[in-house]
Amino acid sequence: MIVDDSSVARAVISRMVGADPEFEVVAMAGSAIEALDALKTVSVDIVLLDVEMPGGSGLEALPHIIRAGAGARVLVVSSMAEDGAEVAVRALAQGAADTLPKPGANAFSGRFSEVLADKIRRIGRANREPAAAEAVETRPLKLRDMPAAPLRCVALGASTGGLHALLEFLRALPEPIGAPILVTQHLPATFMPYFARQLEAASGRIARVAEDGETPQADFILVAPGDSHLCVQRAGALVQVKLEKGKAPSGCLPSVDPMLASVADAYGESGLGIMMSGMGRDGLIGSRRMVERGGAMLAQDQQTASIWGMPRAVAEAGLASAVLPPQQLARRVAMRAEAASWR
Repeated sequence: MIVDDSSVARAVISRMVGADPEFEVVAMAGSAIEALDALKTVSVDIVLLDVEMPGGSGLEALPHIIRAGAGARVLVVSSMAEDGAEVAVRALAQGAADTLPKPGANAFSGRFSEVLADKIRRIGRANREPAAAEAVETRPLKLRDMPAAPLRCVALGASTGGLHALLEFLRALPEPIGAPILVTQHLPATFMPYFARQLEAASGRIARVAEDGETPQADFILVAPGDSHLCVQRAGALVQVKLEKGKAPSGCLPSVDPMLASVADAYGESGLGIMMSGMGRDGLIGSRRMVERGGAMLAQDQQTASIWGMPRAVAEAGLASAVLPPQQLARRVAMRAEAASWR
């Protein structure tokens, strides 16, 4: 479904999408209200949503469209996704699977068409096939015991759909837990200050983009810059942030793998990693290192993850101590922190 108040944009995007044999445009709407009405009778996998529309902001309607879509994923296509990075982060925070800057009305090009098609493929179909879902859900997952060591660092990794999960986790996480919180989310560098503000508002904790050489502090949130991996290194009793730009196995920058691997080396059994929604397998290598060093991994469950790729890789590799929704993962972290504090 294409939702845009511009008839020109709807027509051009429709031609672009329809030109690919993998896709079919099943509905178009000129406003969020029209989209909600259409979703009562039309089943869609992906909604391409503009956020600047008369009669109701696409951002305000986004959560309602997600609910009405019954599993459909939303790709925000808007000029504000580039010029106003804060809008894009707000969209991701409210559950959008991804965002894409829309060129001017007279600047639609072949390059935009290629990027749009790639985004749609990556987001994939809505999860409405019970048989396929059951095949994954009934596959036994081997869970590991949670270490009993004091909790010294929590490292969260996420990609597509992960921002919404991160906010749910942080809202449910009680304060204090007595450990710094590191976050690697696949986002461009220009998004990161806005992203940190979203995390701060949701958690009630101080959140900022990490700086090289600083010392992680208990209950502070440090966010990986968009152009560097967020790592830590230990020198005696001191742990400091080390920002790295080297190529990661996943090809992502920032990547979850270097963060988790460095936390494993610096904190050992006192490190805890959490894998949230995201496509691919970034973080799997770092998760193995975390477990090898005596630490623990948790993973978001399939039912709540927009894209159960990154958490699935960790869960099916037998590296997770729990596979749960974000709020329950937060409770598990709180229990670990509280139990350790009594020892």
